[in-house]
Amino acid sequence: MLKSLLSCALLLPTALALAQTPPVMGQGPGYHDPRSAFKPLEERPGVLSWSLLSQVTARVEKKKLIPSFPAEVQALHQKTVKVQGFMMPLEPGDKQQRFLLSSVPTSCPFCVPAGPEGLVEVHTRQPVRYTLEAITVEGRLAVLQDDPYGLYYRLTEGSPAR
Repeated sequence: MLKSLLSCALLLPTALALAQTPPVMGQGPGYHDPRSAFKPLEERPGVLSWSLLSQVTARVEKKKLIPSFPAEVQALHQKTVKVQGFMMPLEPGDKQQRFLLSSVPTSCPFCVPAGPEGLVEVHTRQPVRYTLEAITVEGRLAVLQDDPYGLYYRLTEGSPAR
C-alpha cells in the first residue's frame, strides 16, 4: 500500500505538468513528435509552403469554426499552385483521383496527422498512384471560407508535378 502511495506521489508532479501543457495538435503545419525520425518537408522554390498555409486563424461563431486567412493566402484563391505533401487516400485502391494531401505523413490508419491548416483536398484529372513518399501536385487552389467538412483548402484540376 505504501509503495503504491509513494509511486503516486512521485508521478503526481509529472502528471500535473503534462495536464498544464497546451495541446499542439491543430497548430502550425502539422505536429511533429520530437522523437520521430520524420523531418518536416523542406520548402522548395515554386512550391507553396505549408508555413504560409498554416497562418490561418479560426474564431468560433454560432458553434462553428470560421477561418480567417491572411491577405497573402487569400491572394492564392483560384490561382494555379504547386503543393507537396503526403497522400491520404479517401477510398480504397492503389490509384486515387480524390485524396487529402498532408503536411506530415500519416502515422496510423485512423488518425488525421494535421489540422485543417495542414491538409489540402486534391482532385486530379487522372488517377495518381498511392505512395508513402512525399509527392508534389499542381492545380487550381480554392481557399475555402465555409466548407461543410471543415477543410480550408482544395486543389482542383490537379496533376503530378516536380
